[in-house]
Amino acid sequence: MPYEFKHTRRVEFAETDMAGIMHFSNFFRMMEAAEHAFFRSLGFTIHEVEEDATIGWPRVSASCDYRAPLRFEEEVEIHLIVAEVRSRSIRYQFIFRKVGDGTEVARGNVAAVCTTVDKTTGKLVPVLIPDRIRAKISAAPPELLRTPAAA
Repeated sequence: MPYEFKHTRRVEFAETDMAGIMHFSNFFRMMEAAEHAFFRSLGFTIHEVEEDATIGWPRVSASCDYRAPLRFEEEVEIHLIVAEVRSRSIRYQFIFRKVGDGTEVARGNVAAVCTTVDKTTGKLVPVLIPDRIRAKISAAPPELLRTPAAA
């Protein structure tokens, strides 16, 4: 079962600040885009209807540590690793590396909970991860998970 996925993209001009460096907030957008691409690679979408209920994955935790800048036109590989799969949530680790020299530029973590919307209250309710999704995603072996290096 898949527990990792790699997604490559180029830094766009609109993602940079006045110094030409990618703004920190865009790392979170890239983590989310990699997660969506991972789900698509498995034949799913991150926002779908199952048995007349909308399934979604709101974030309950997100962090990112930065090690080196990314600049306009540079390509970056986002390595998604499934760190943990629980009954109602998935935790991912992301490692960002420059394409070409492999420099690690950032490392992030996201925890997302599988939810649906309660039709009576309109509130998000945690639900079990559907079996068809759970059957295709597993946690990575511990040796693949990386702990943050000292800054």
